[in-house]
Amino acid sequence: MADPVYPPSKPKGAAAVKPTPPPTNKPQLYNPNLNRHPYRPNPNIYHRNRRRSYFCLCCFWSILIIILLLLLATITGCILYLLYRPHRPTFSITAIKISRFNLTTTSDDTTRLTSNLNLTLSTKNPNKKVVFYYDPITITCLSEETQIANGSFTNSLVSNPNNITIIRSSLYSNSLLLETTIVNQIRSDLKKKSGLPLKILLDTEARVKIESIRTKKVGIRIECEGIHSLVPNGGGGKSKNSSTSVTATVSDAKCKVDLRIKIWKWTFSS
Repeated sequence: MADPVYPPSKPKGAAAVKPTPPPTNKPQLYNPNLNRHPYRPNPNIYHRNRRRSYFCLCCFWSILIIILLLLLATITGCILYLLYRPHRPTFSITAIKISRFNLTTTSDDTTRLTSNLNLTLSTKNPNKKVVFYYDPITITCLSEETQIANGSFTNSLVSNPNNITIIRSSLYSNSLLLETTIVNQIRSDLKKKSGLPLKILLDTEARVKIESIRTKKVGIRIECEGIHSLVPNGGGGKSKNSSTSVTATVSDAKCKVDLRIKIWKWTFSS
């Protein structure tokens, strides 16, 4: 029979060894300055902000200077207006005589116009101390918004205060090709008692002198409407010429003066 086995007994005097507990994970506090590189400003951002600051400063001063110039010009204009009370010049049609007006239709159904008109108009300066200086004037005669003759007044013109100036010019057209619809409209108007409706356009540039002050040139358009006229015998479509001139009716003619201010590519009327 086998003897029983007993565990070895602890030696006397030996210290009791406590079992080591398993390690526990303790929470660590976050240090934002730990393992971080020192701050270094980006030089590109600095230069970009500096350029932006210069740009904003330039824009501010530019806008301020423009506002001051506009304010100064407005104040100067108000002072001149209160002192001199300037008014626009007036234009009126004195007479229009048509000595030739021939519509010729060829075998290929094309119609051409040959015309000759003598125009007399007047301009009045209603101001007391304002002088107008006009450049050469371009003149166009229209009927139903279609050009039938043109000409020019080639001399420069000075309109003195409280003065009336007479302008005379001849308008021509030589074998001017017209569309069929325009030809039919012209022939229809010639059958009316009042005759052909006419419009006169004058385009020029002018300067204004007030005492010793002279302005820059400003574009001017004069538009005269309310004109009616018949044409010499044979002018309605036959090739026969007539030596008799026809005087247009200008009693109802009215002329309007518009300023044409050009800024870059745009033209503004007032």
